[in-house]
Amino acid sequence: MALRETISADGTGIAYRVTGRPDARPLVLVHGWAADLRCWGGAADALARRYRVIAVDLRGHGYSGAPESGYDDPKNWAADIAAVLAAEGVTTGAVLLGWSYGGIVVSDYLAAHGTGAVAGVVFTGSMANIGRDVPGALTGVALTRAMPGVFEERAGRAARAFAEFGDANTGPGERGVDAQRFYGASLATPPRVRKALFYRTVDNSDMLRALDVPVLVLHGTDDPVVPVENGRYILATVPDGRGSFWDGAKHGLFIEDEARFVAACAEFIDSL
Repeated sequence: MALRETISADGTGIAYRVTGRPDARPLVLVHGWAADLRCWGGAADALARRYRVIAVDLRGHGYSGAPESGYDDPKNWAADIAAVLAAEGVTTGAVLLGWSYGGIVVSDYLAAHGTGAVAGVVFTGSMANIGRDVPGALTGVALTRAMPGVFEERAGRAARAFAEFGDANTGPGERGVDAQRFYGASLATPPRVRKALFYRTVDNSDMLRALDVPVLVLHGTDDPVVPVENGRYILATVPDGRGSFWDGAKHGLFIEDEARFVAACAEFIDSL
């Protein structure tokens, strides 16, 4: 499907793609750090058979604009999601699904705009907070090993650093096409953006405690990028949470077991 674009509050162009039935429940997919809207692979197509899937390119990623600054301001991230919802005329009933860093962006939106347009939230391999000594914001061993090389402008060093992720995003097995898609998106994200996303401290715990919509937490117990403790923190903090922790699974559950991921999301969404 063709890309669409809307303009965020600070003038940044935010690209997104819409698939599925126009009259179905909106499901907004928010990808993680150094990824793009293509990262969802076949899971997005499967979900689009049931829902109106709106897959977003975060600012600085994919086809969205990449401003020189502002990545440390939660208001900008919140405004990006708000702009996409407004452009698509979504005023109620949406489900926000954040993967990895996308969970922080979803949390930024909820902290700024509340749940008026939202019926439910899914966090997958995700965190709601970021920063040293902030609860629920642990950094996984794969990311720790890859830093600071993933911030390098020199292509060879950056490529070797991203190789440290191994099969973290795809799980074990032969998923070469998926792995290369992740790898390409990571290297295509400007190094300054990759670095800037970590230059902020945000504690959305109060927002989590006040959430008045159901939340689903999906997390692999062996996630080496976003430790499972972060997902457990979200589940323990929200008033109405449901958790599914996959034994032995890693970071990209929608790639590692697409059918299970789609079924878990559909069960939750259809219960709203």
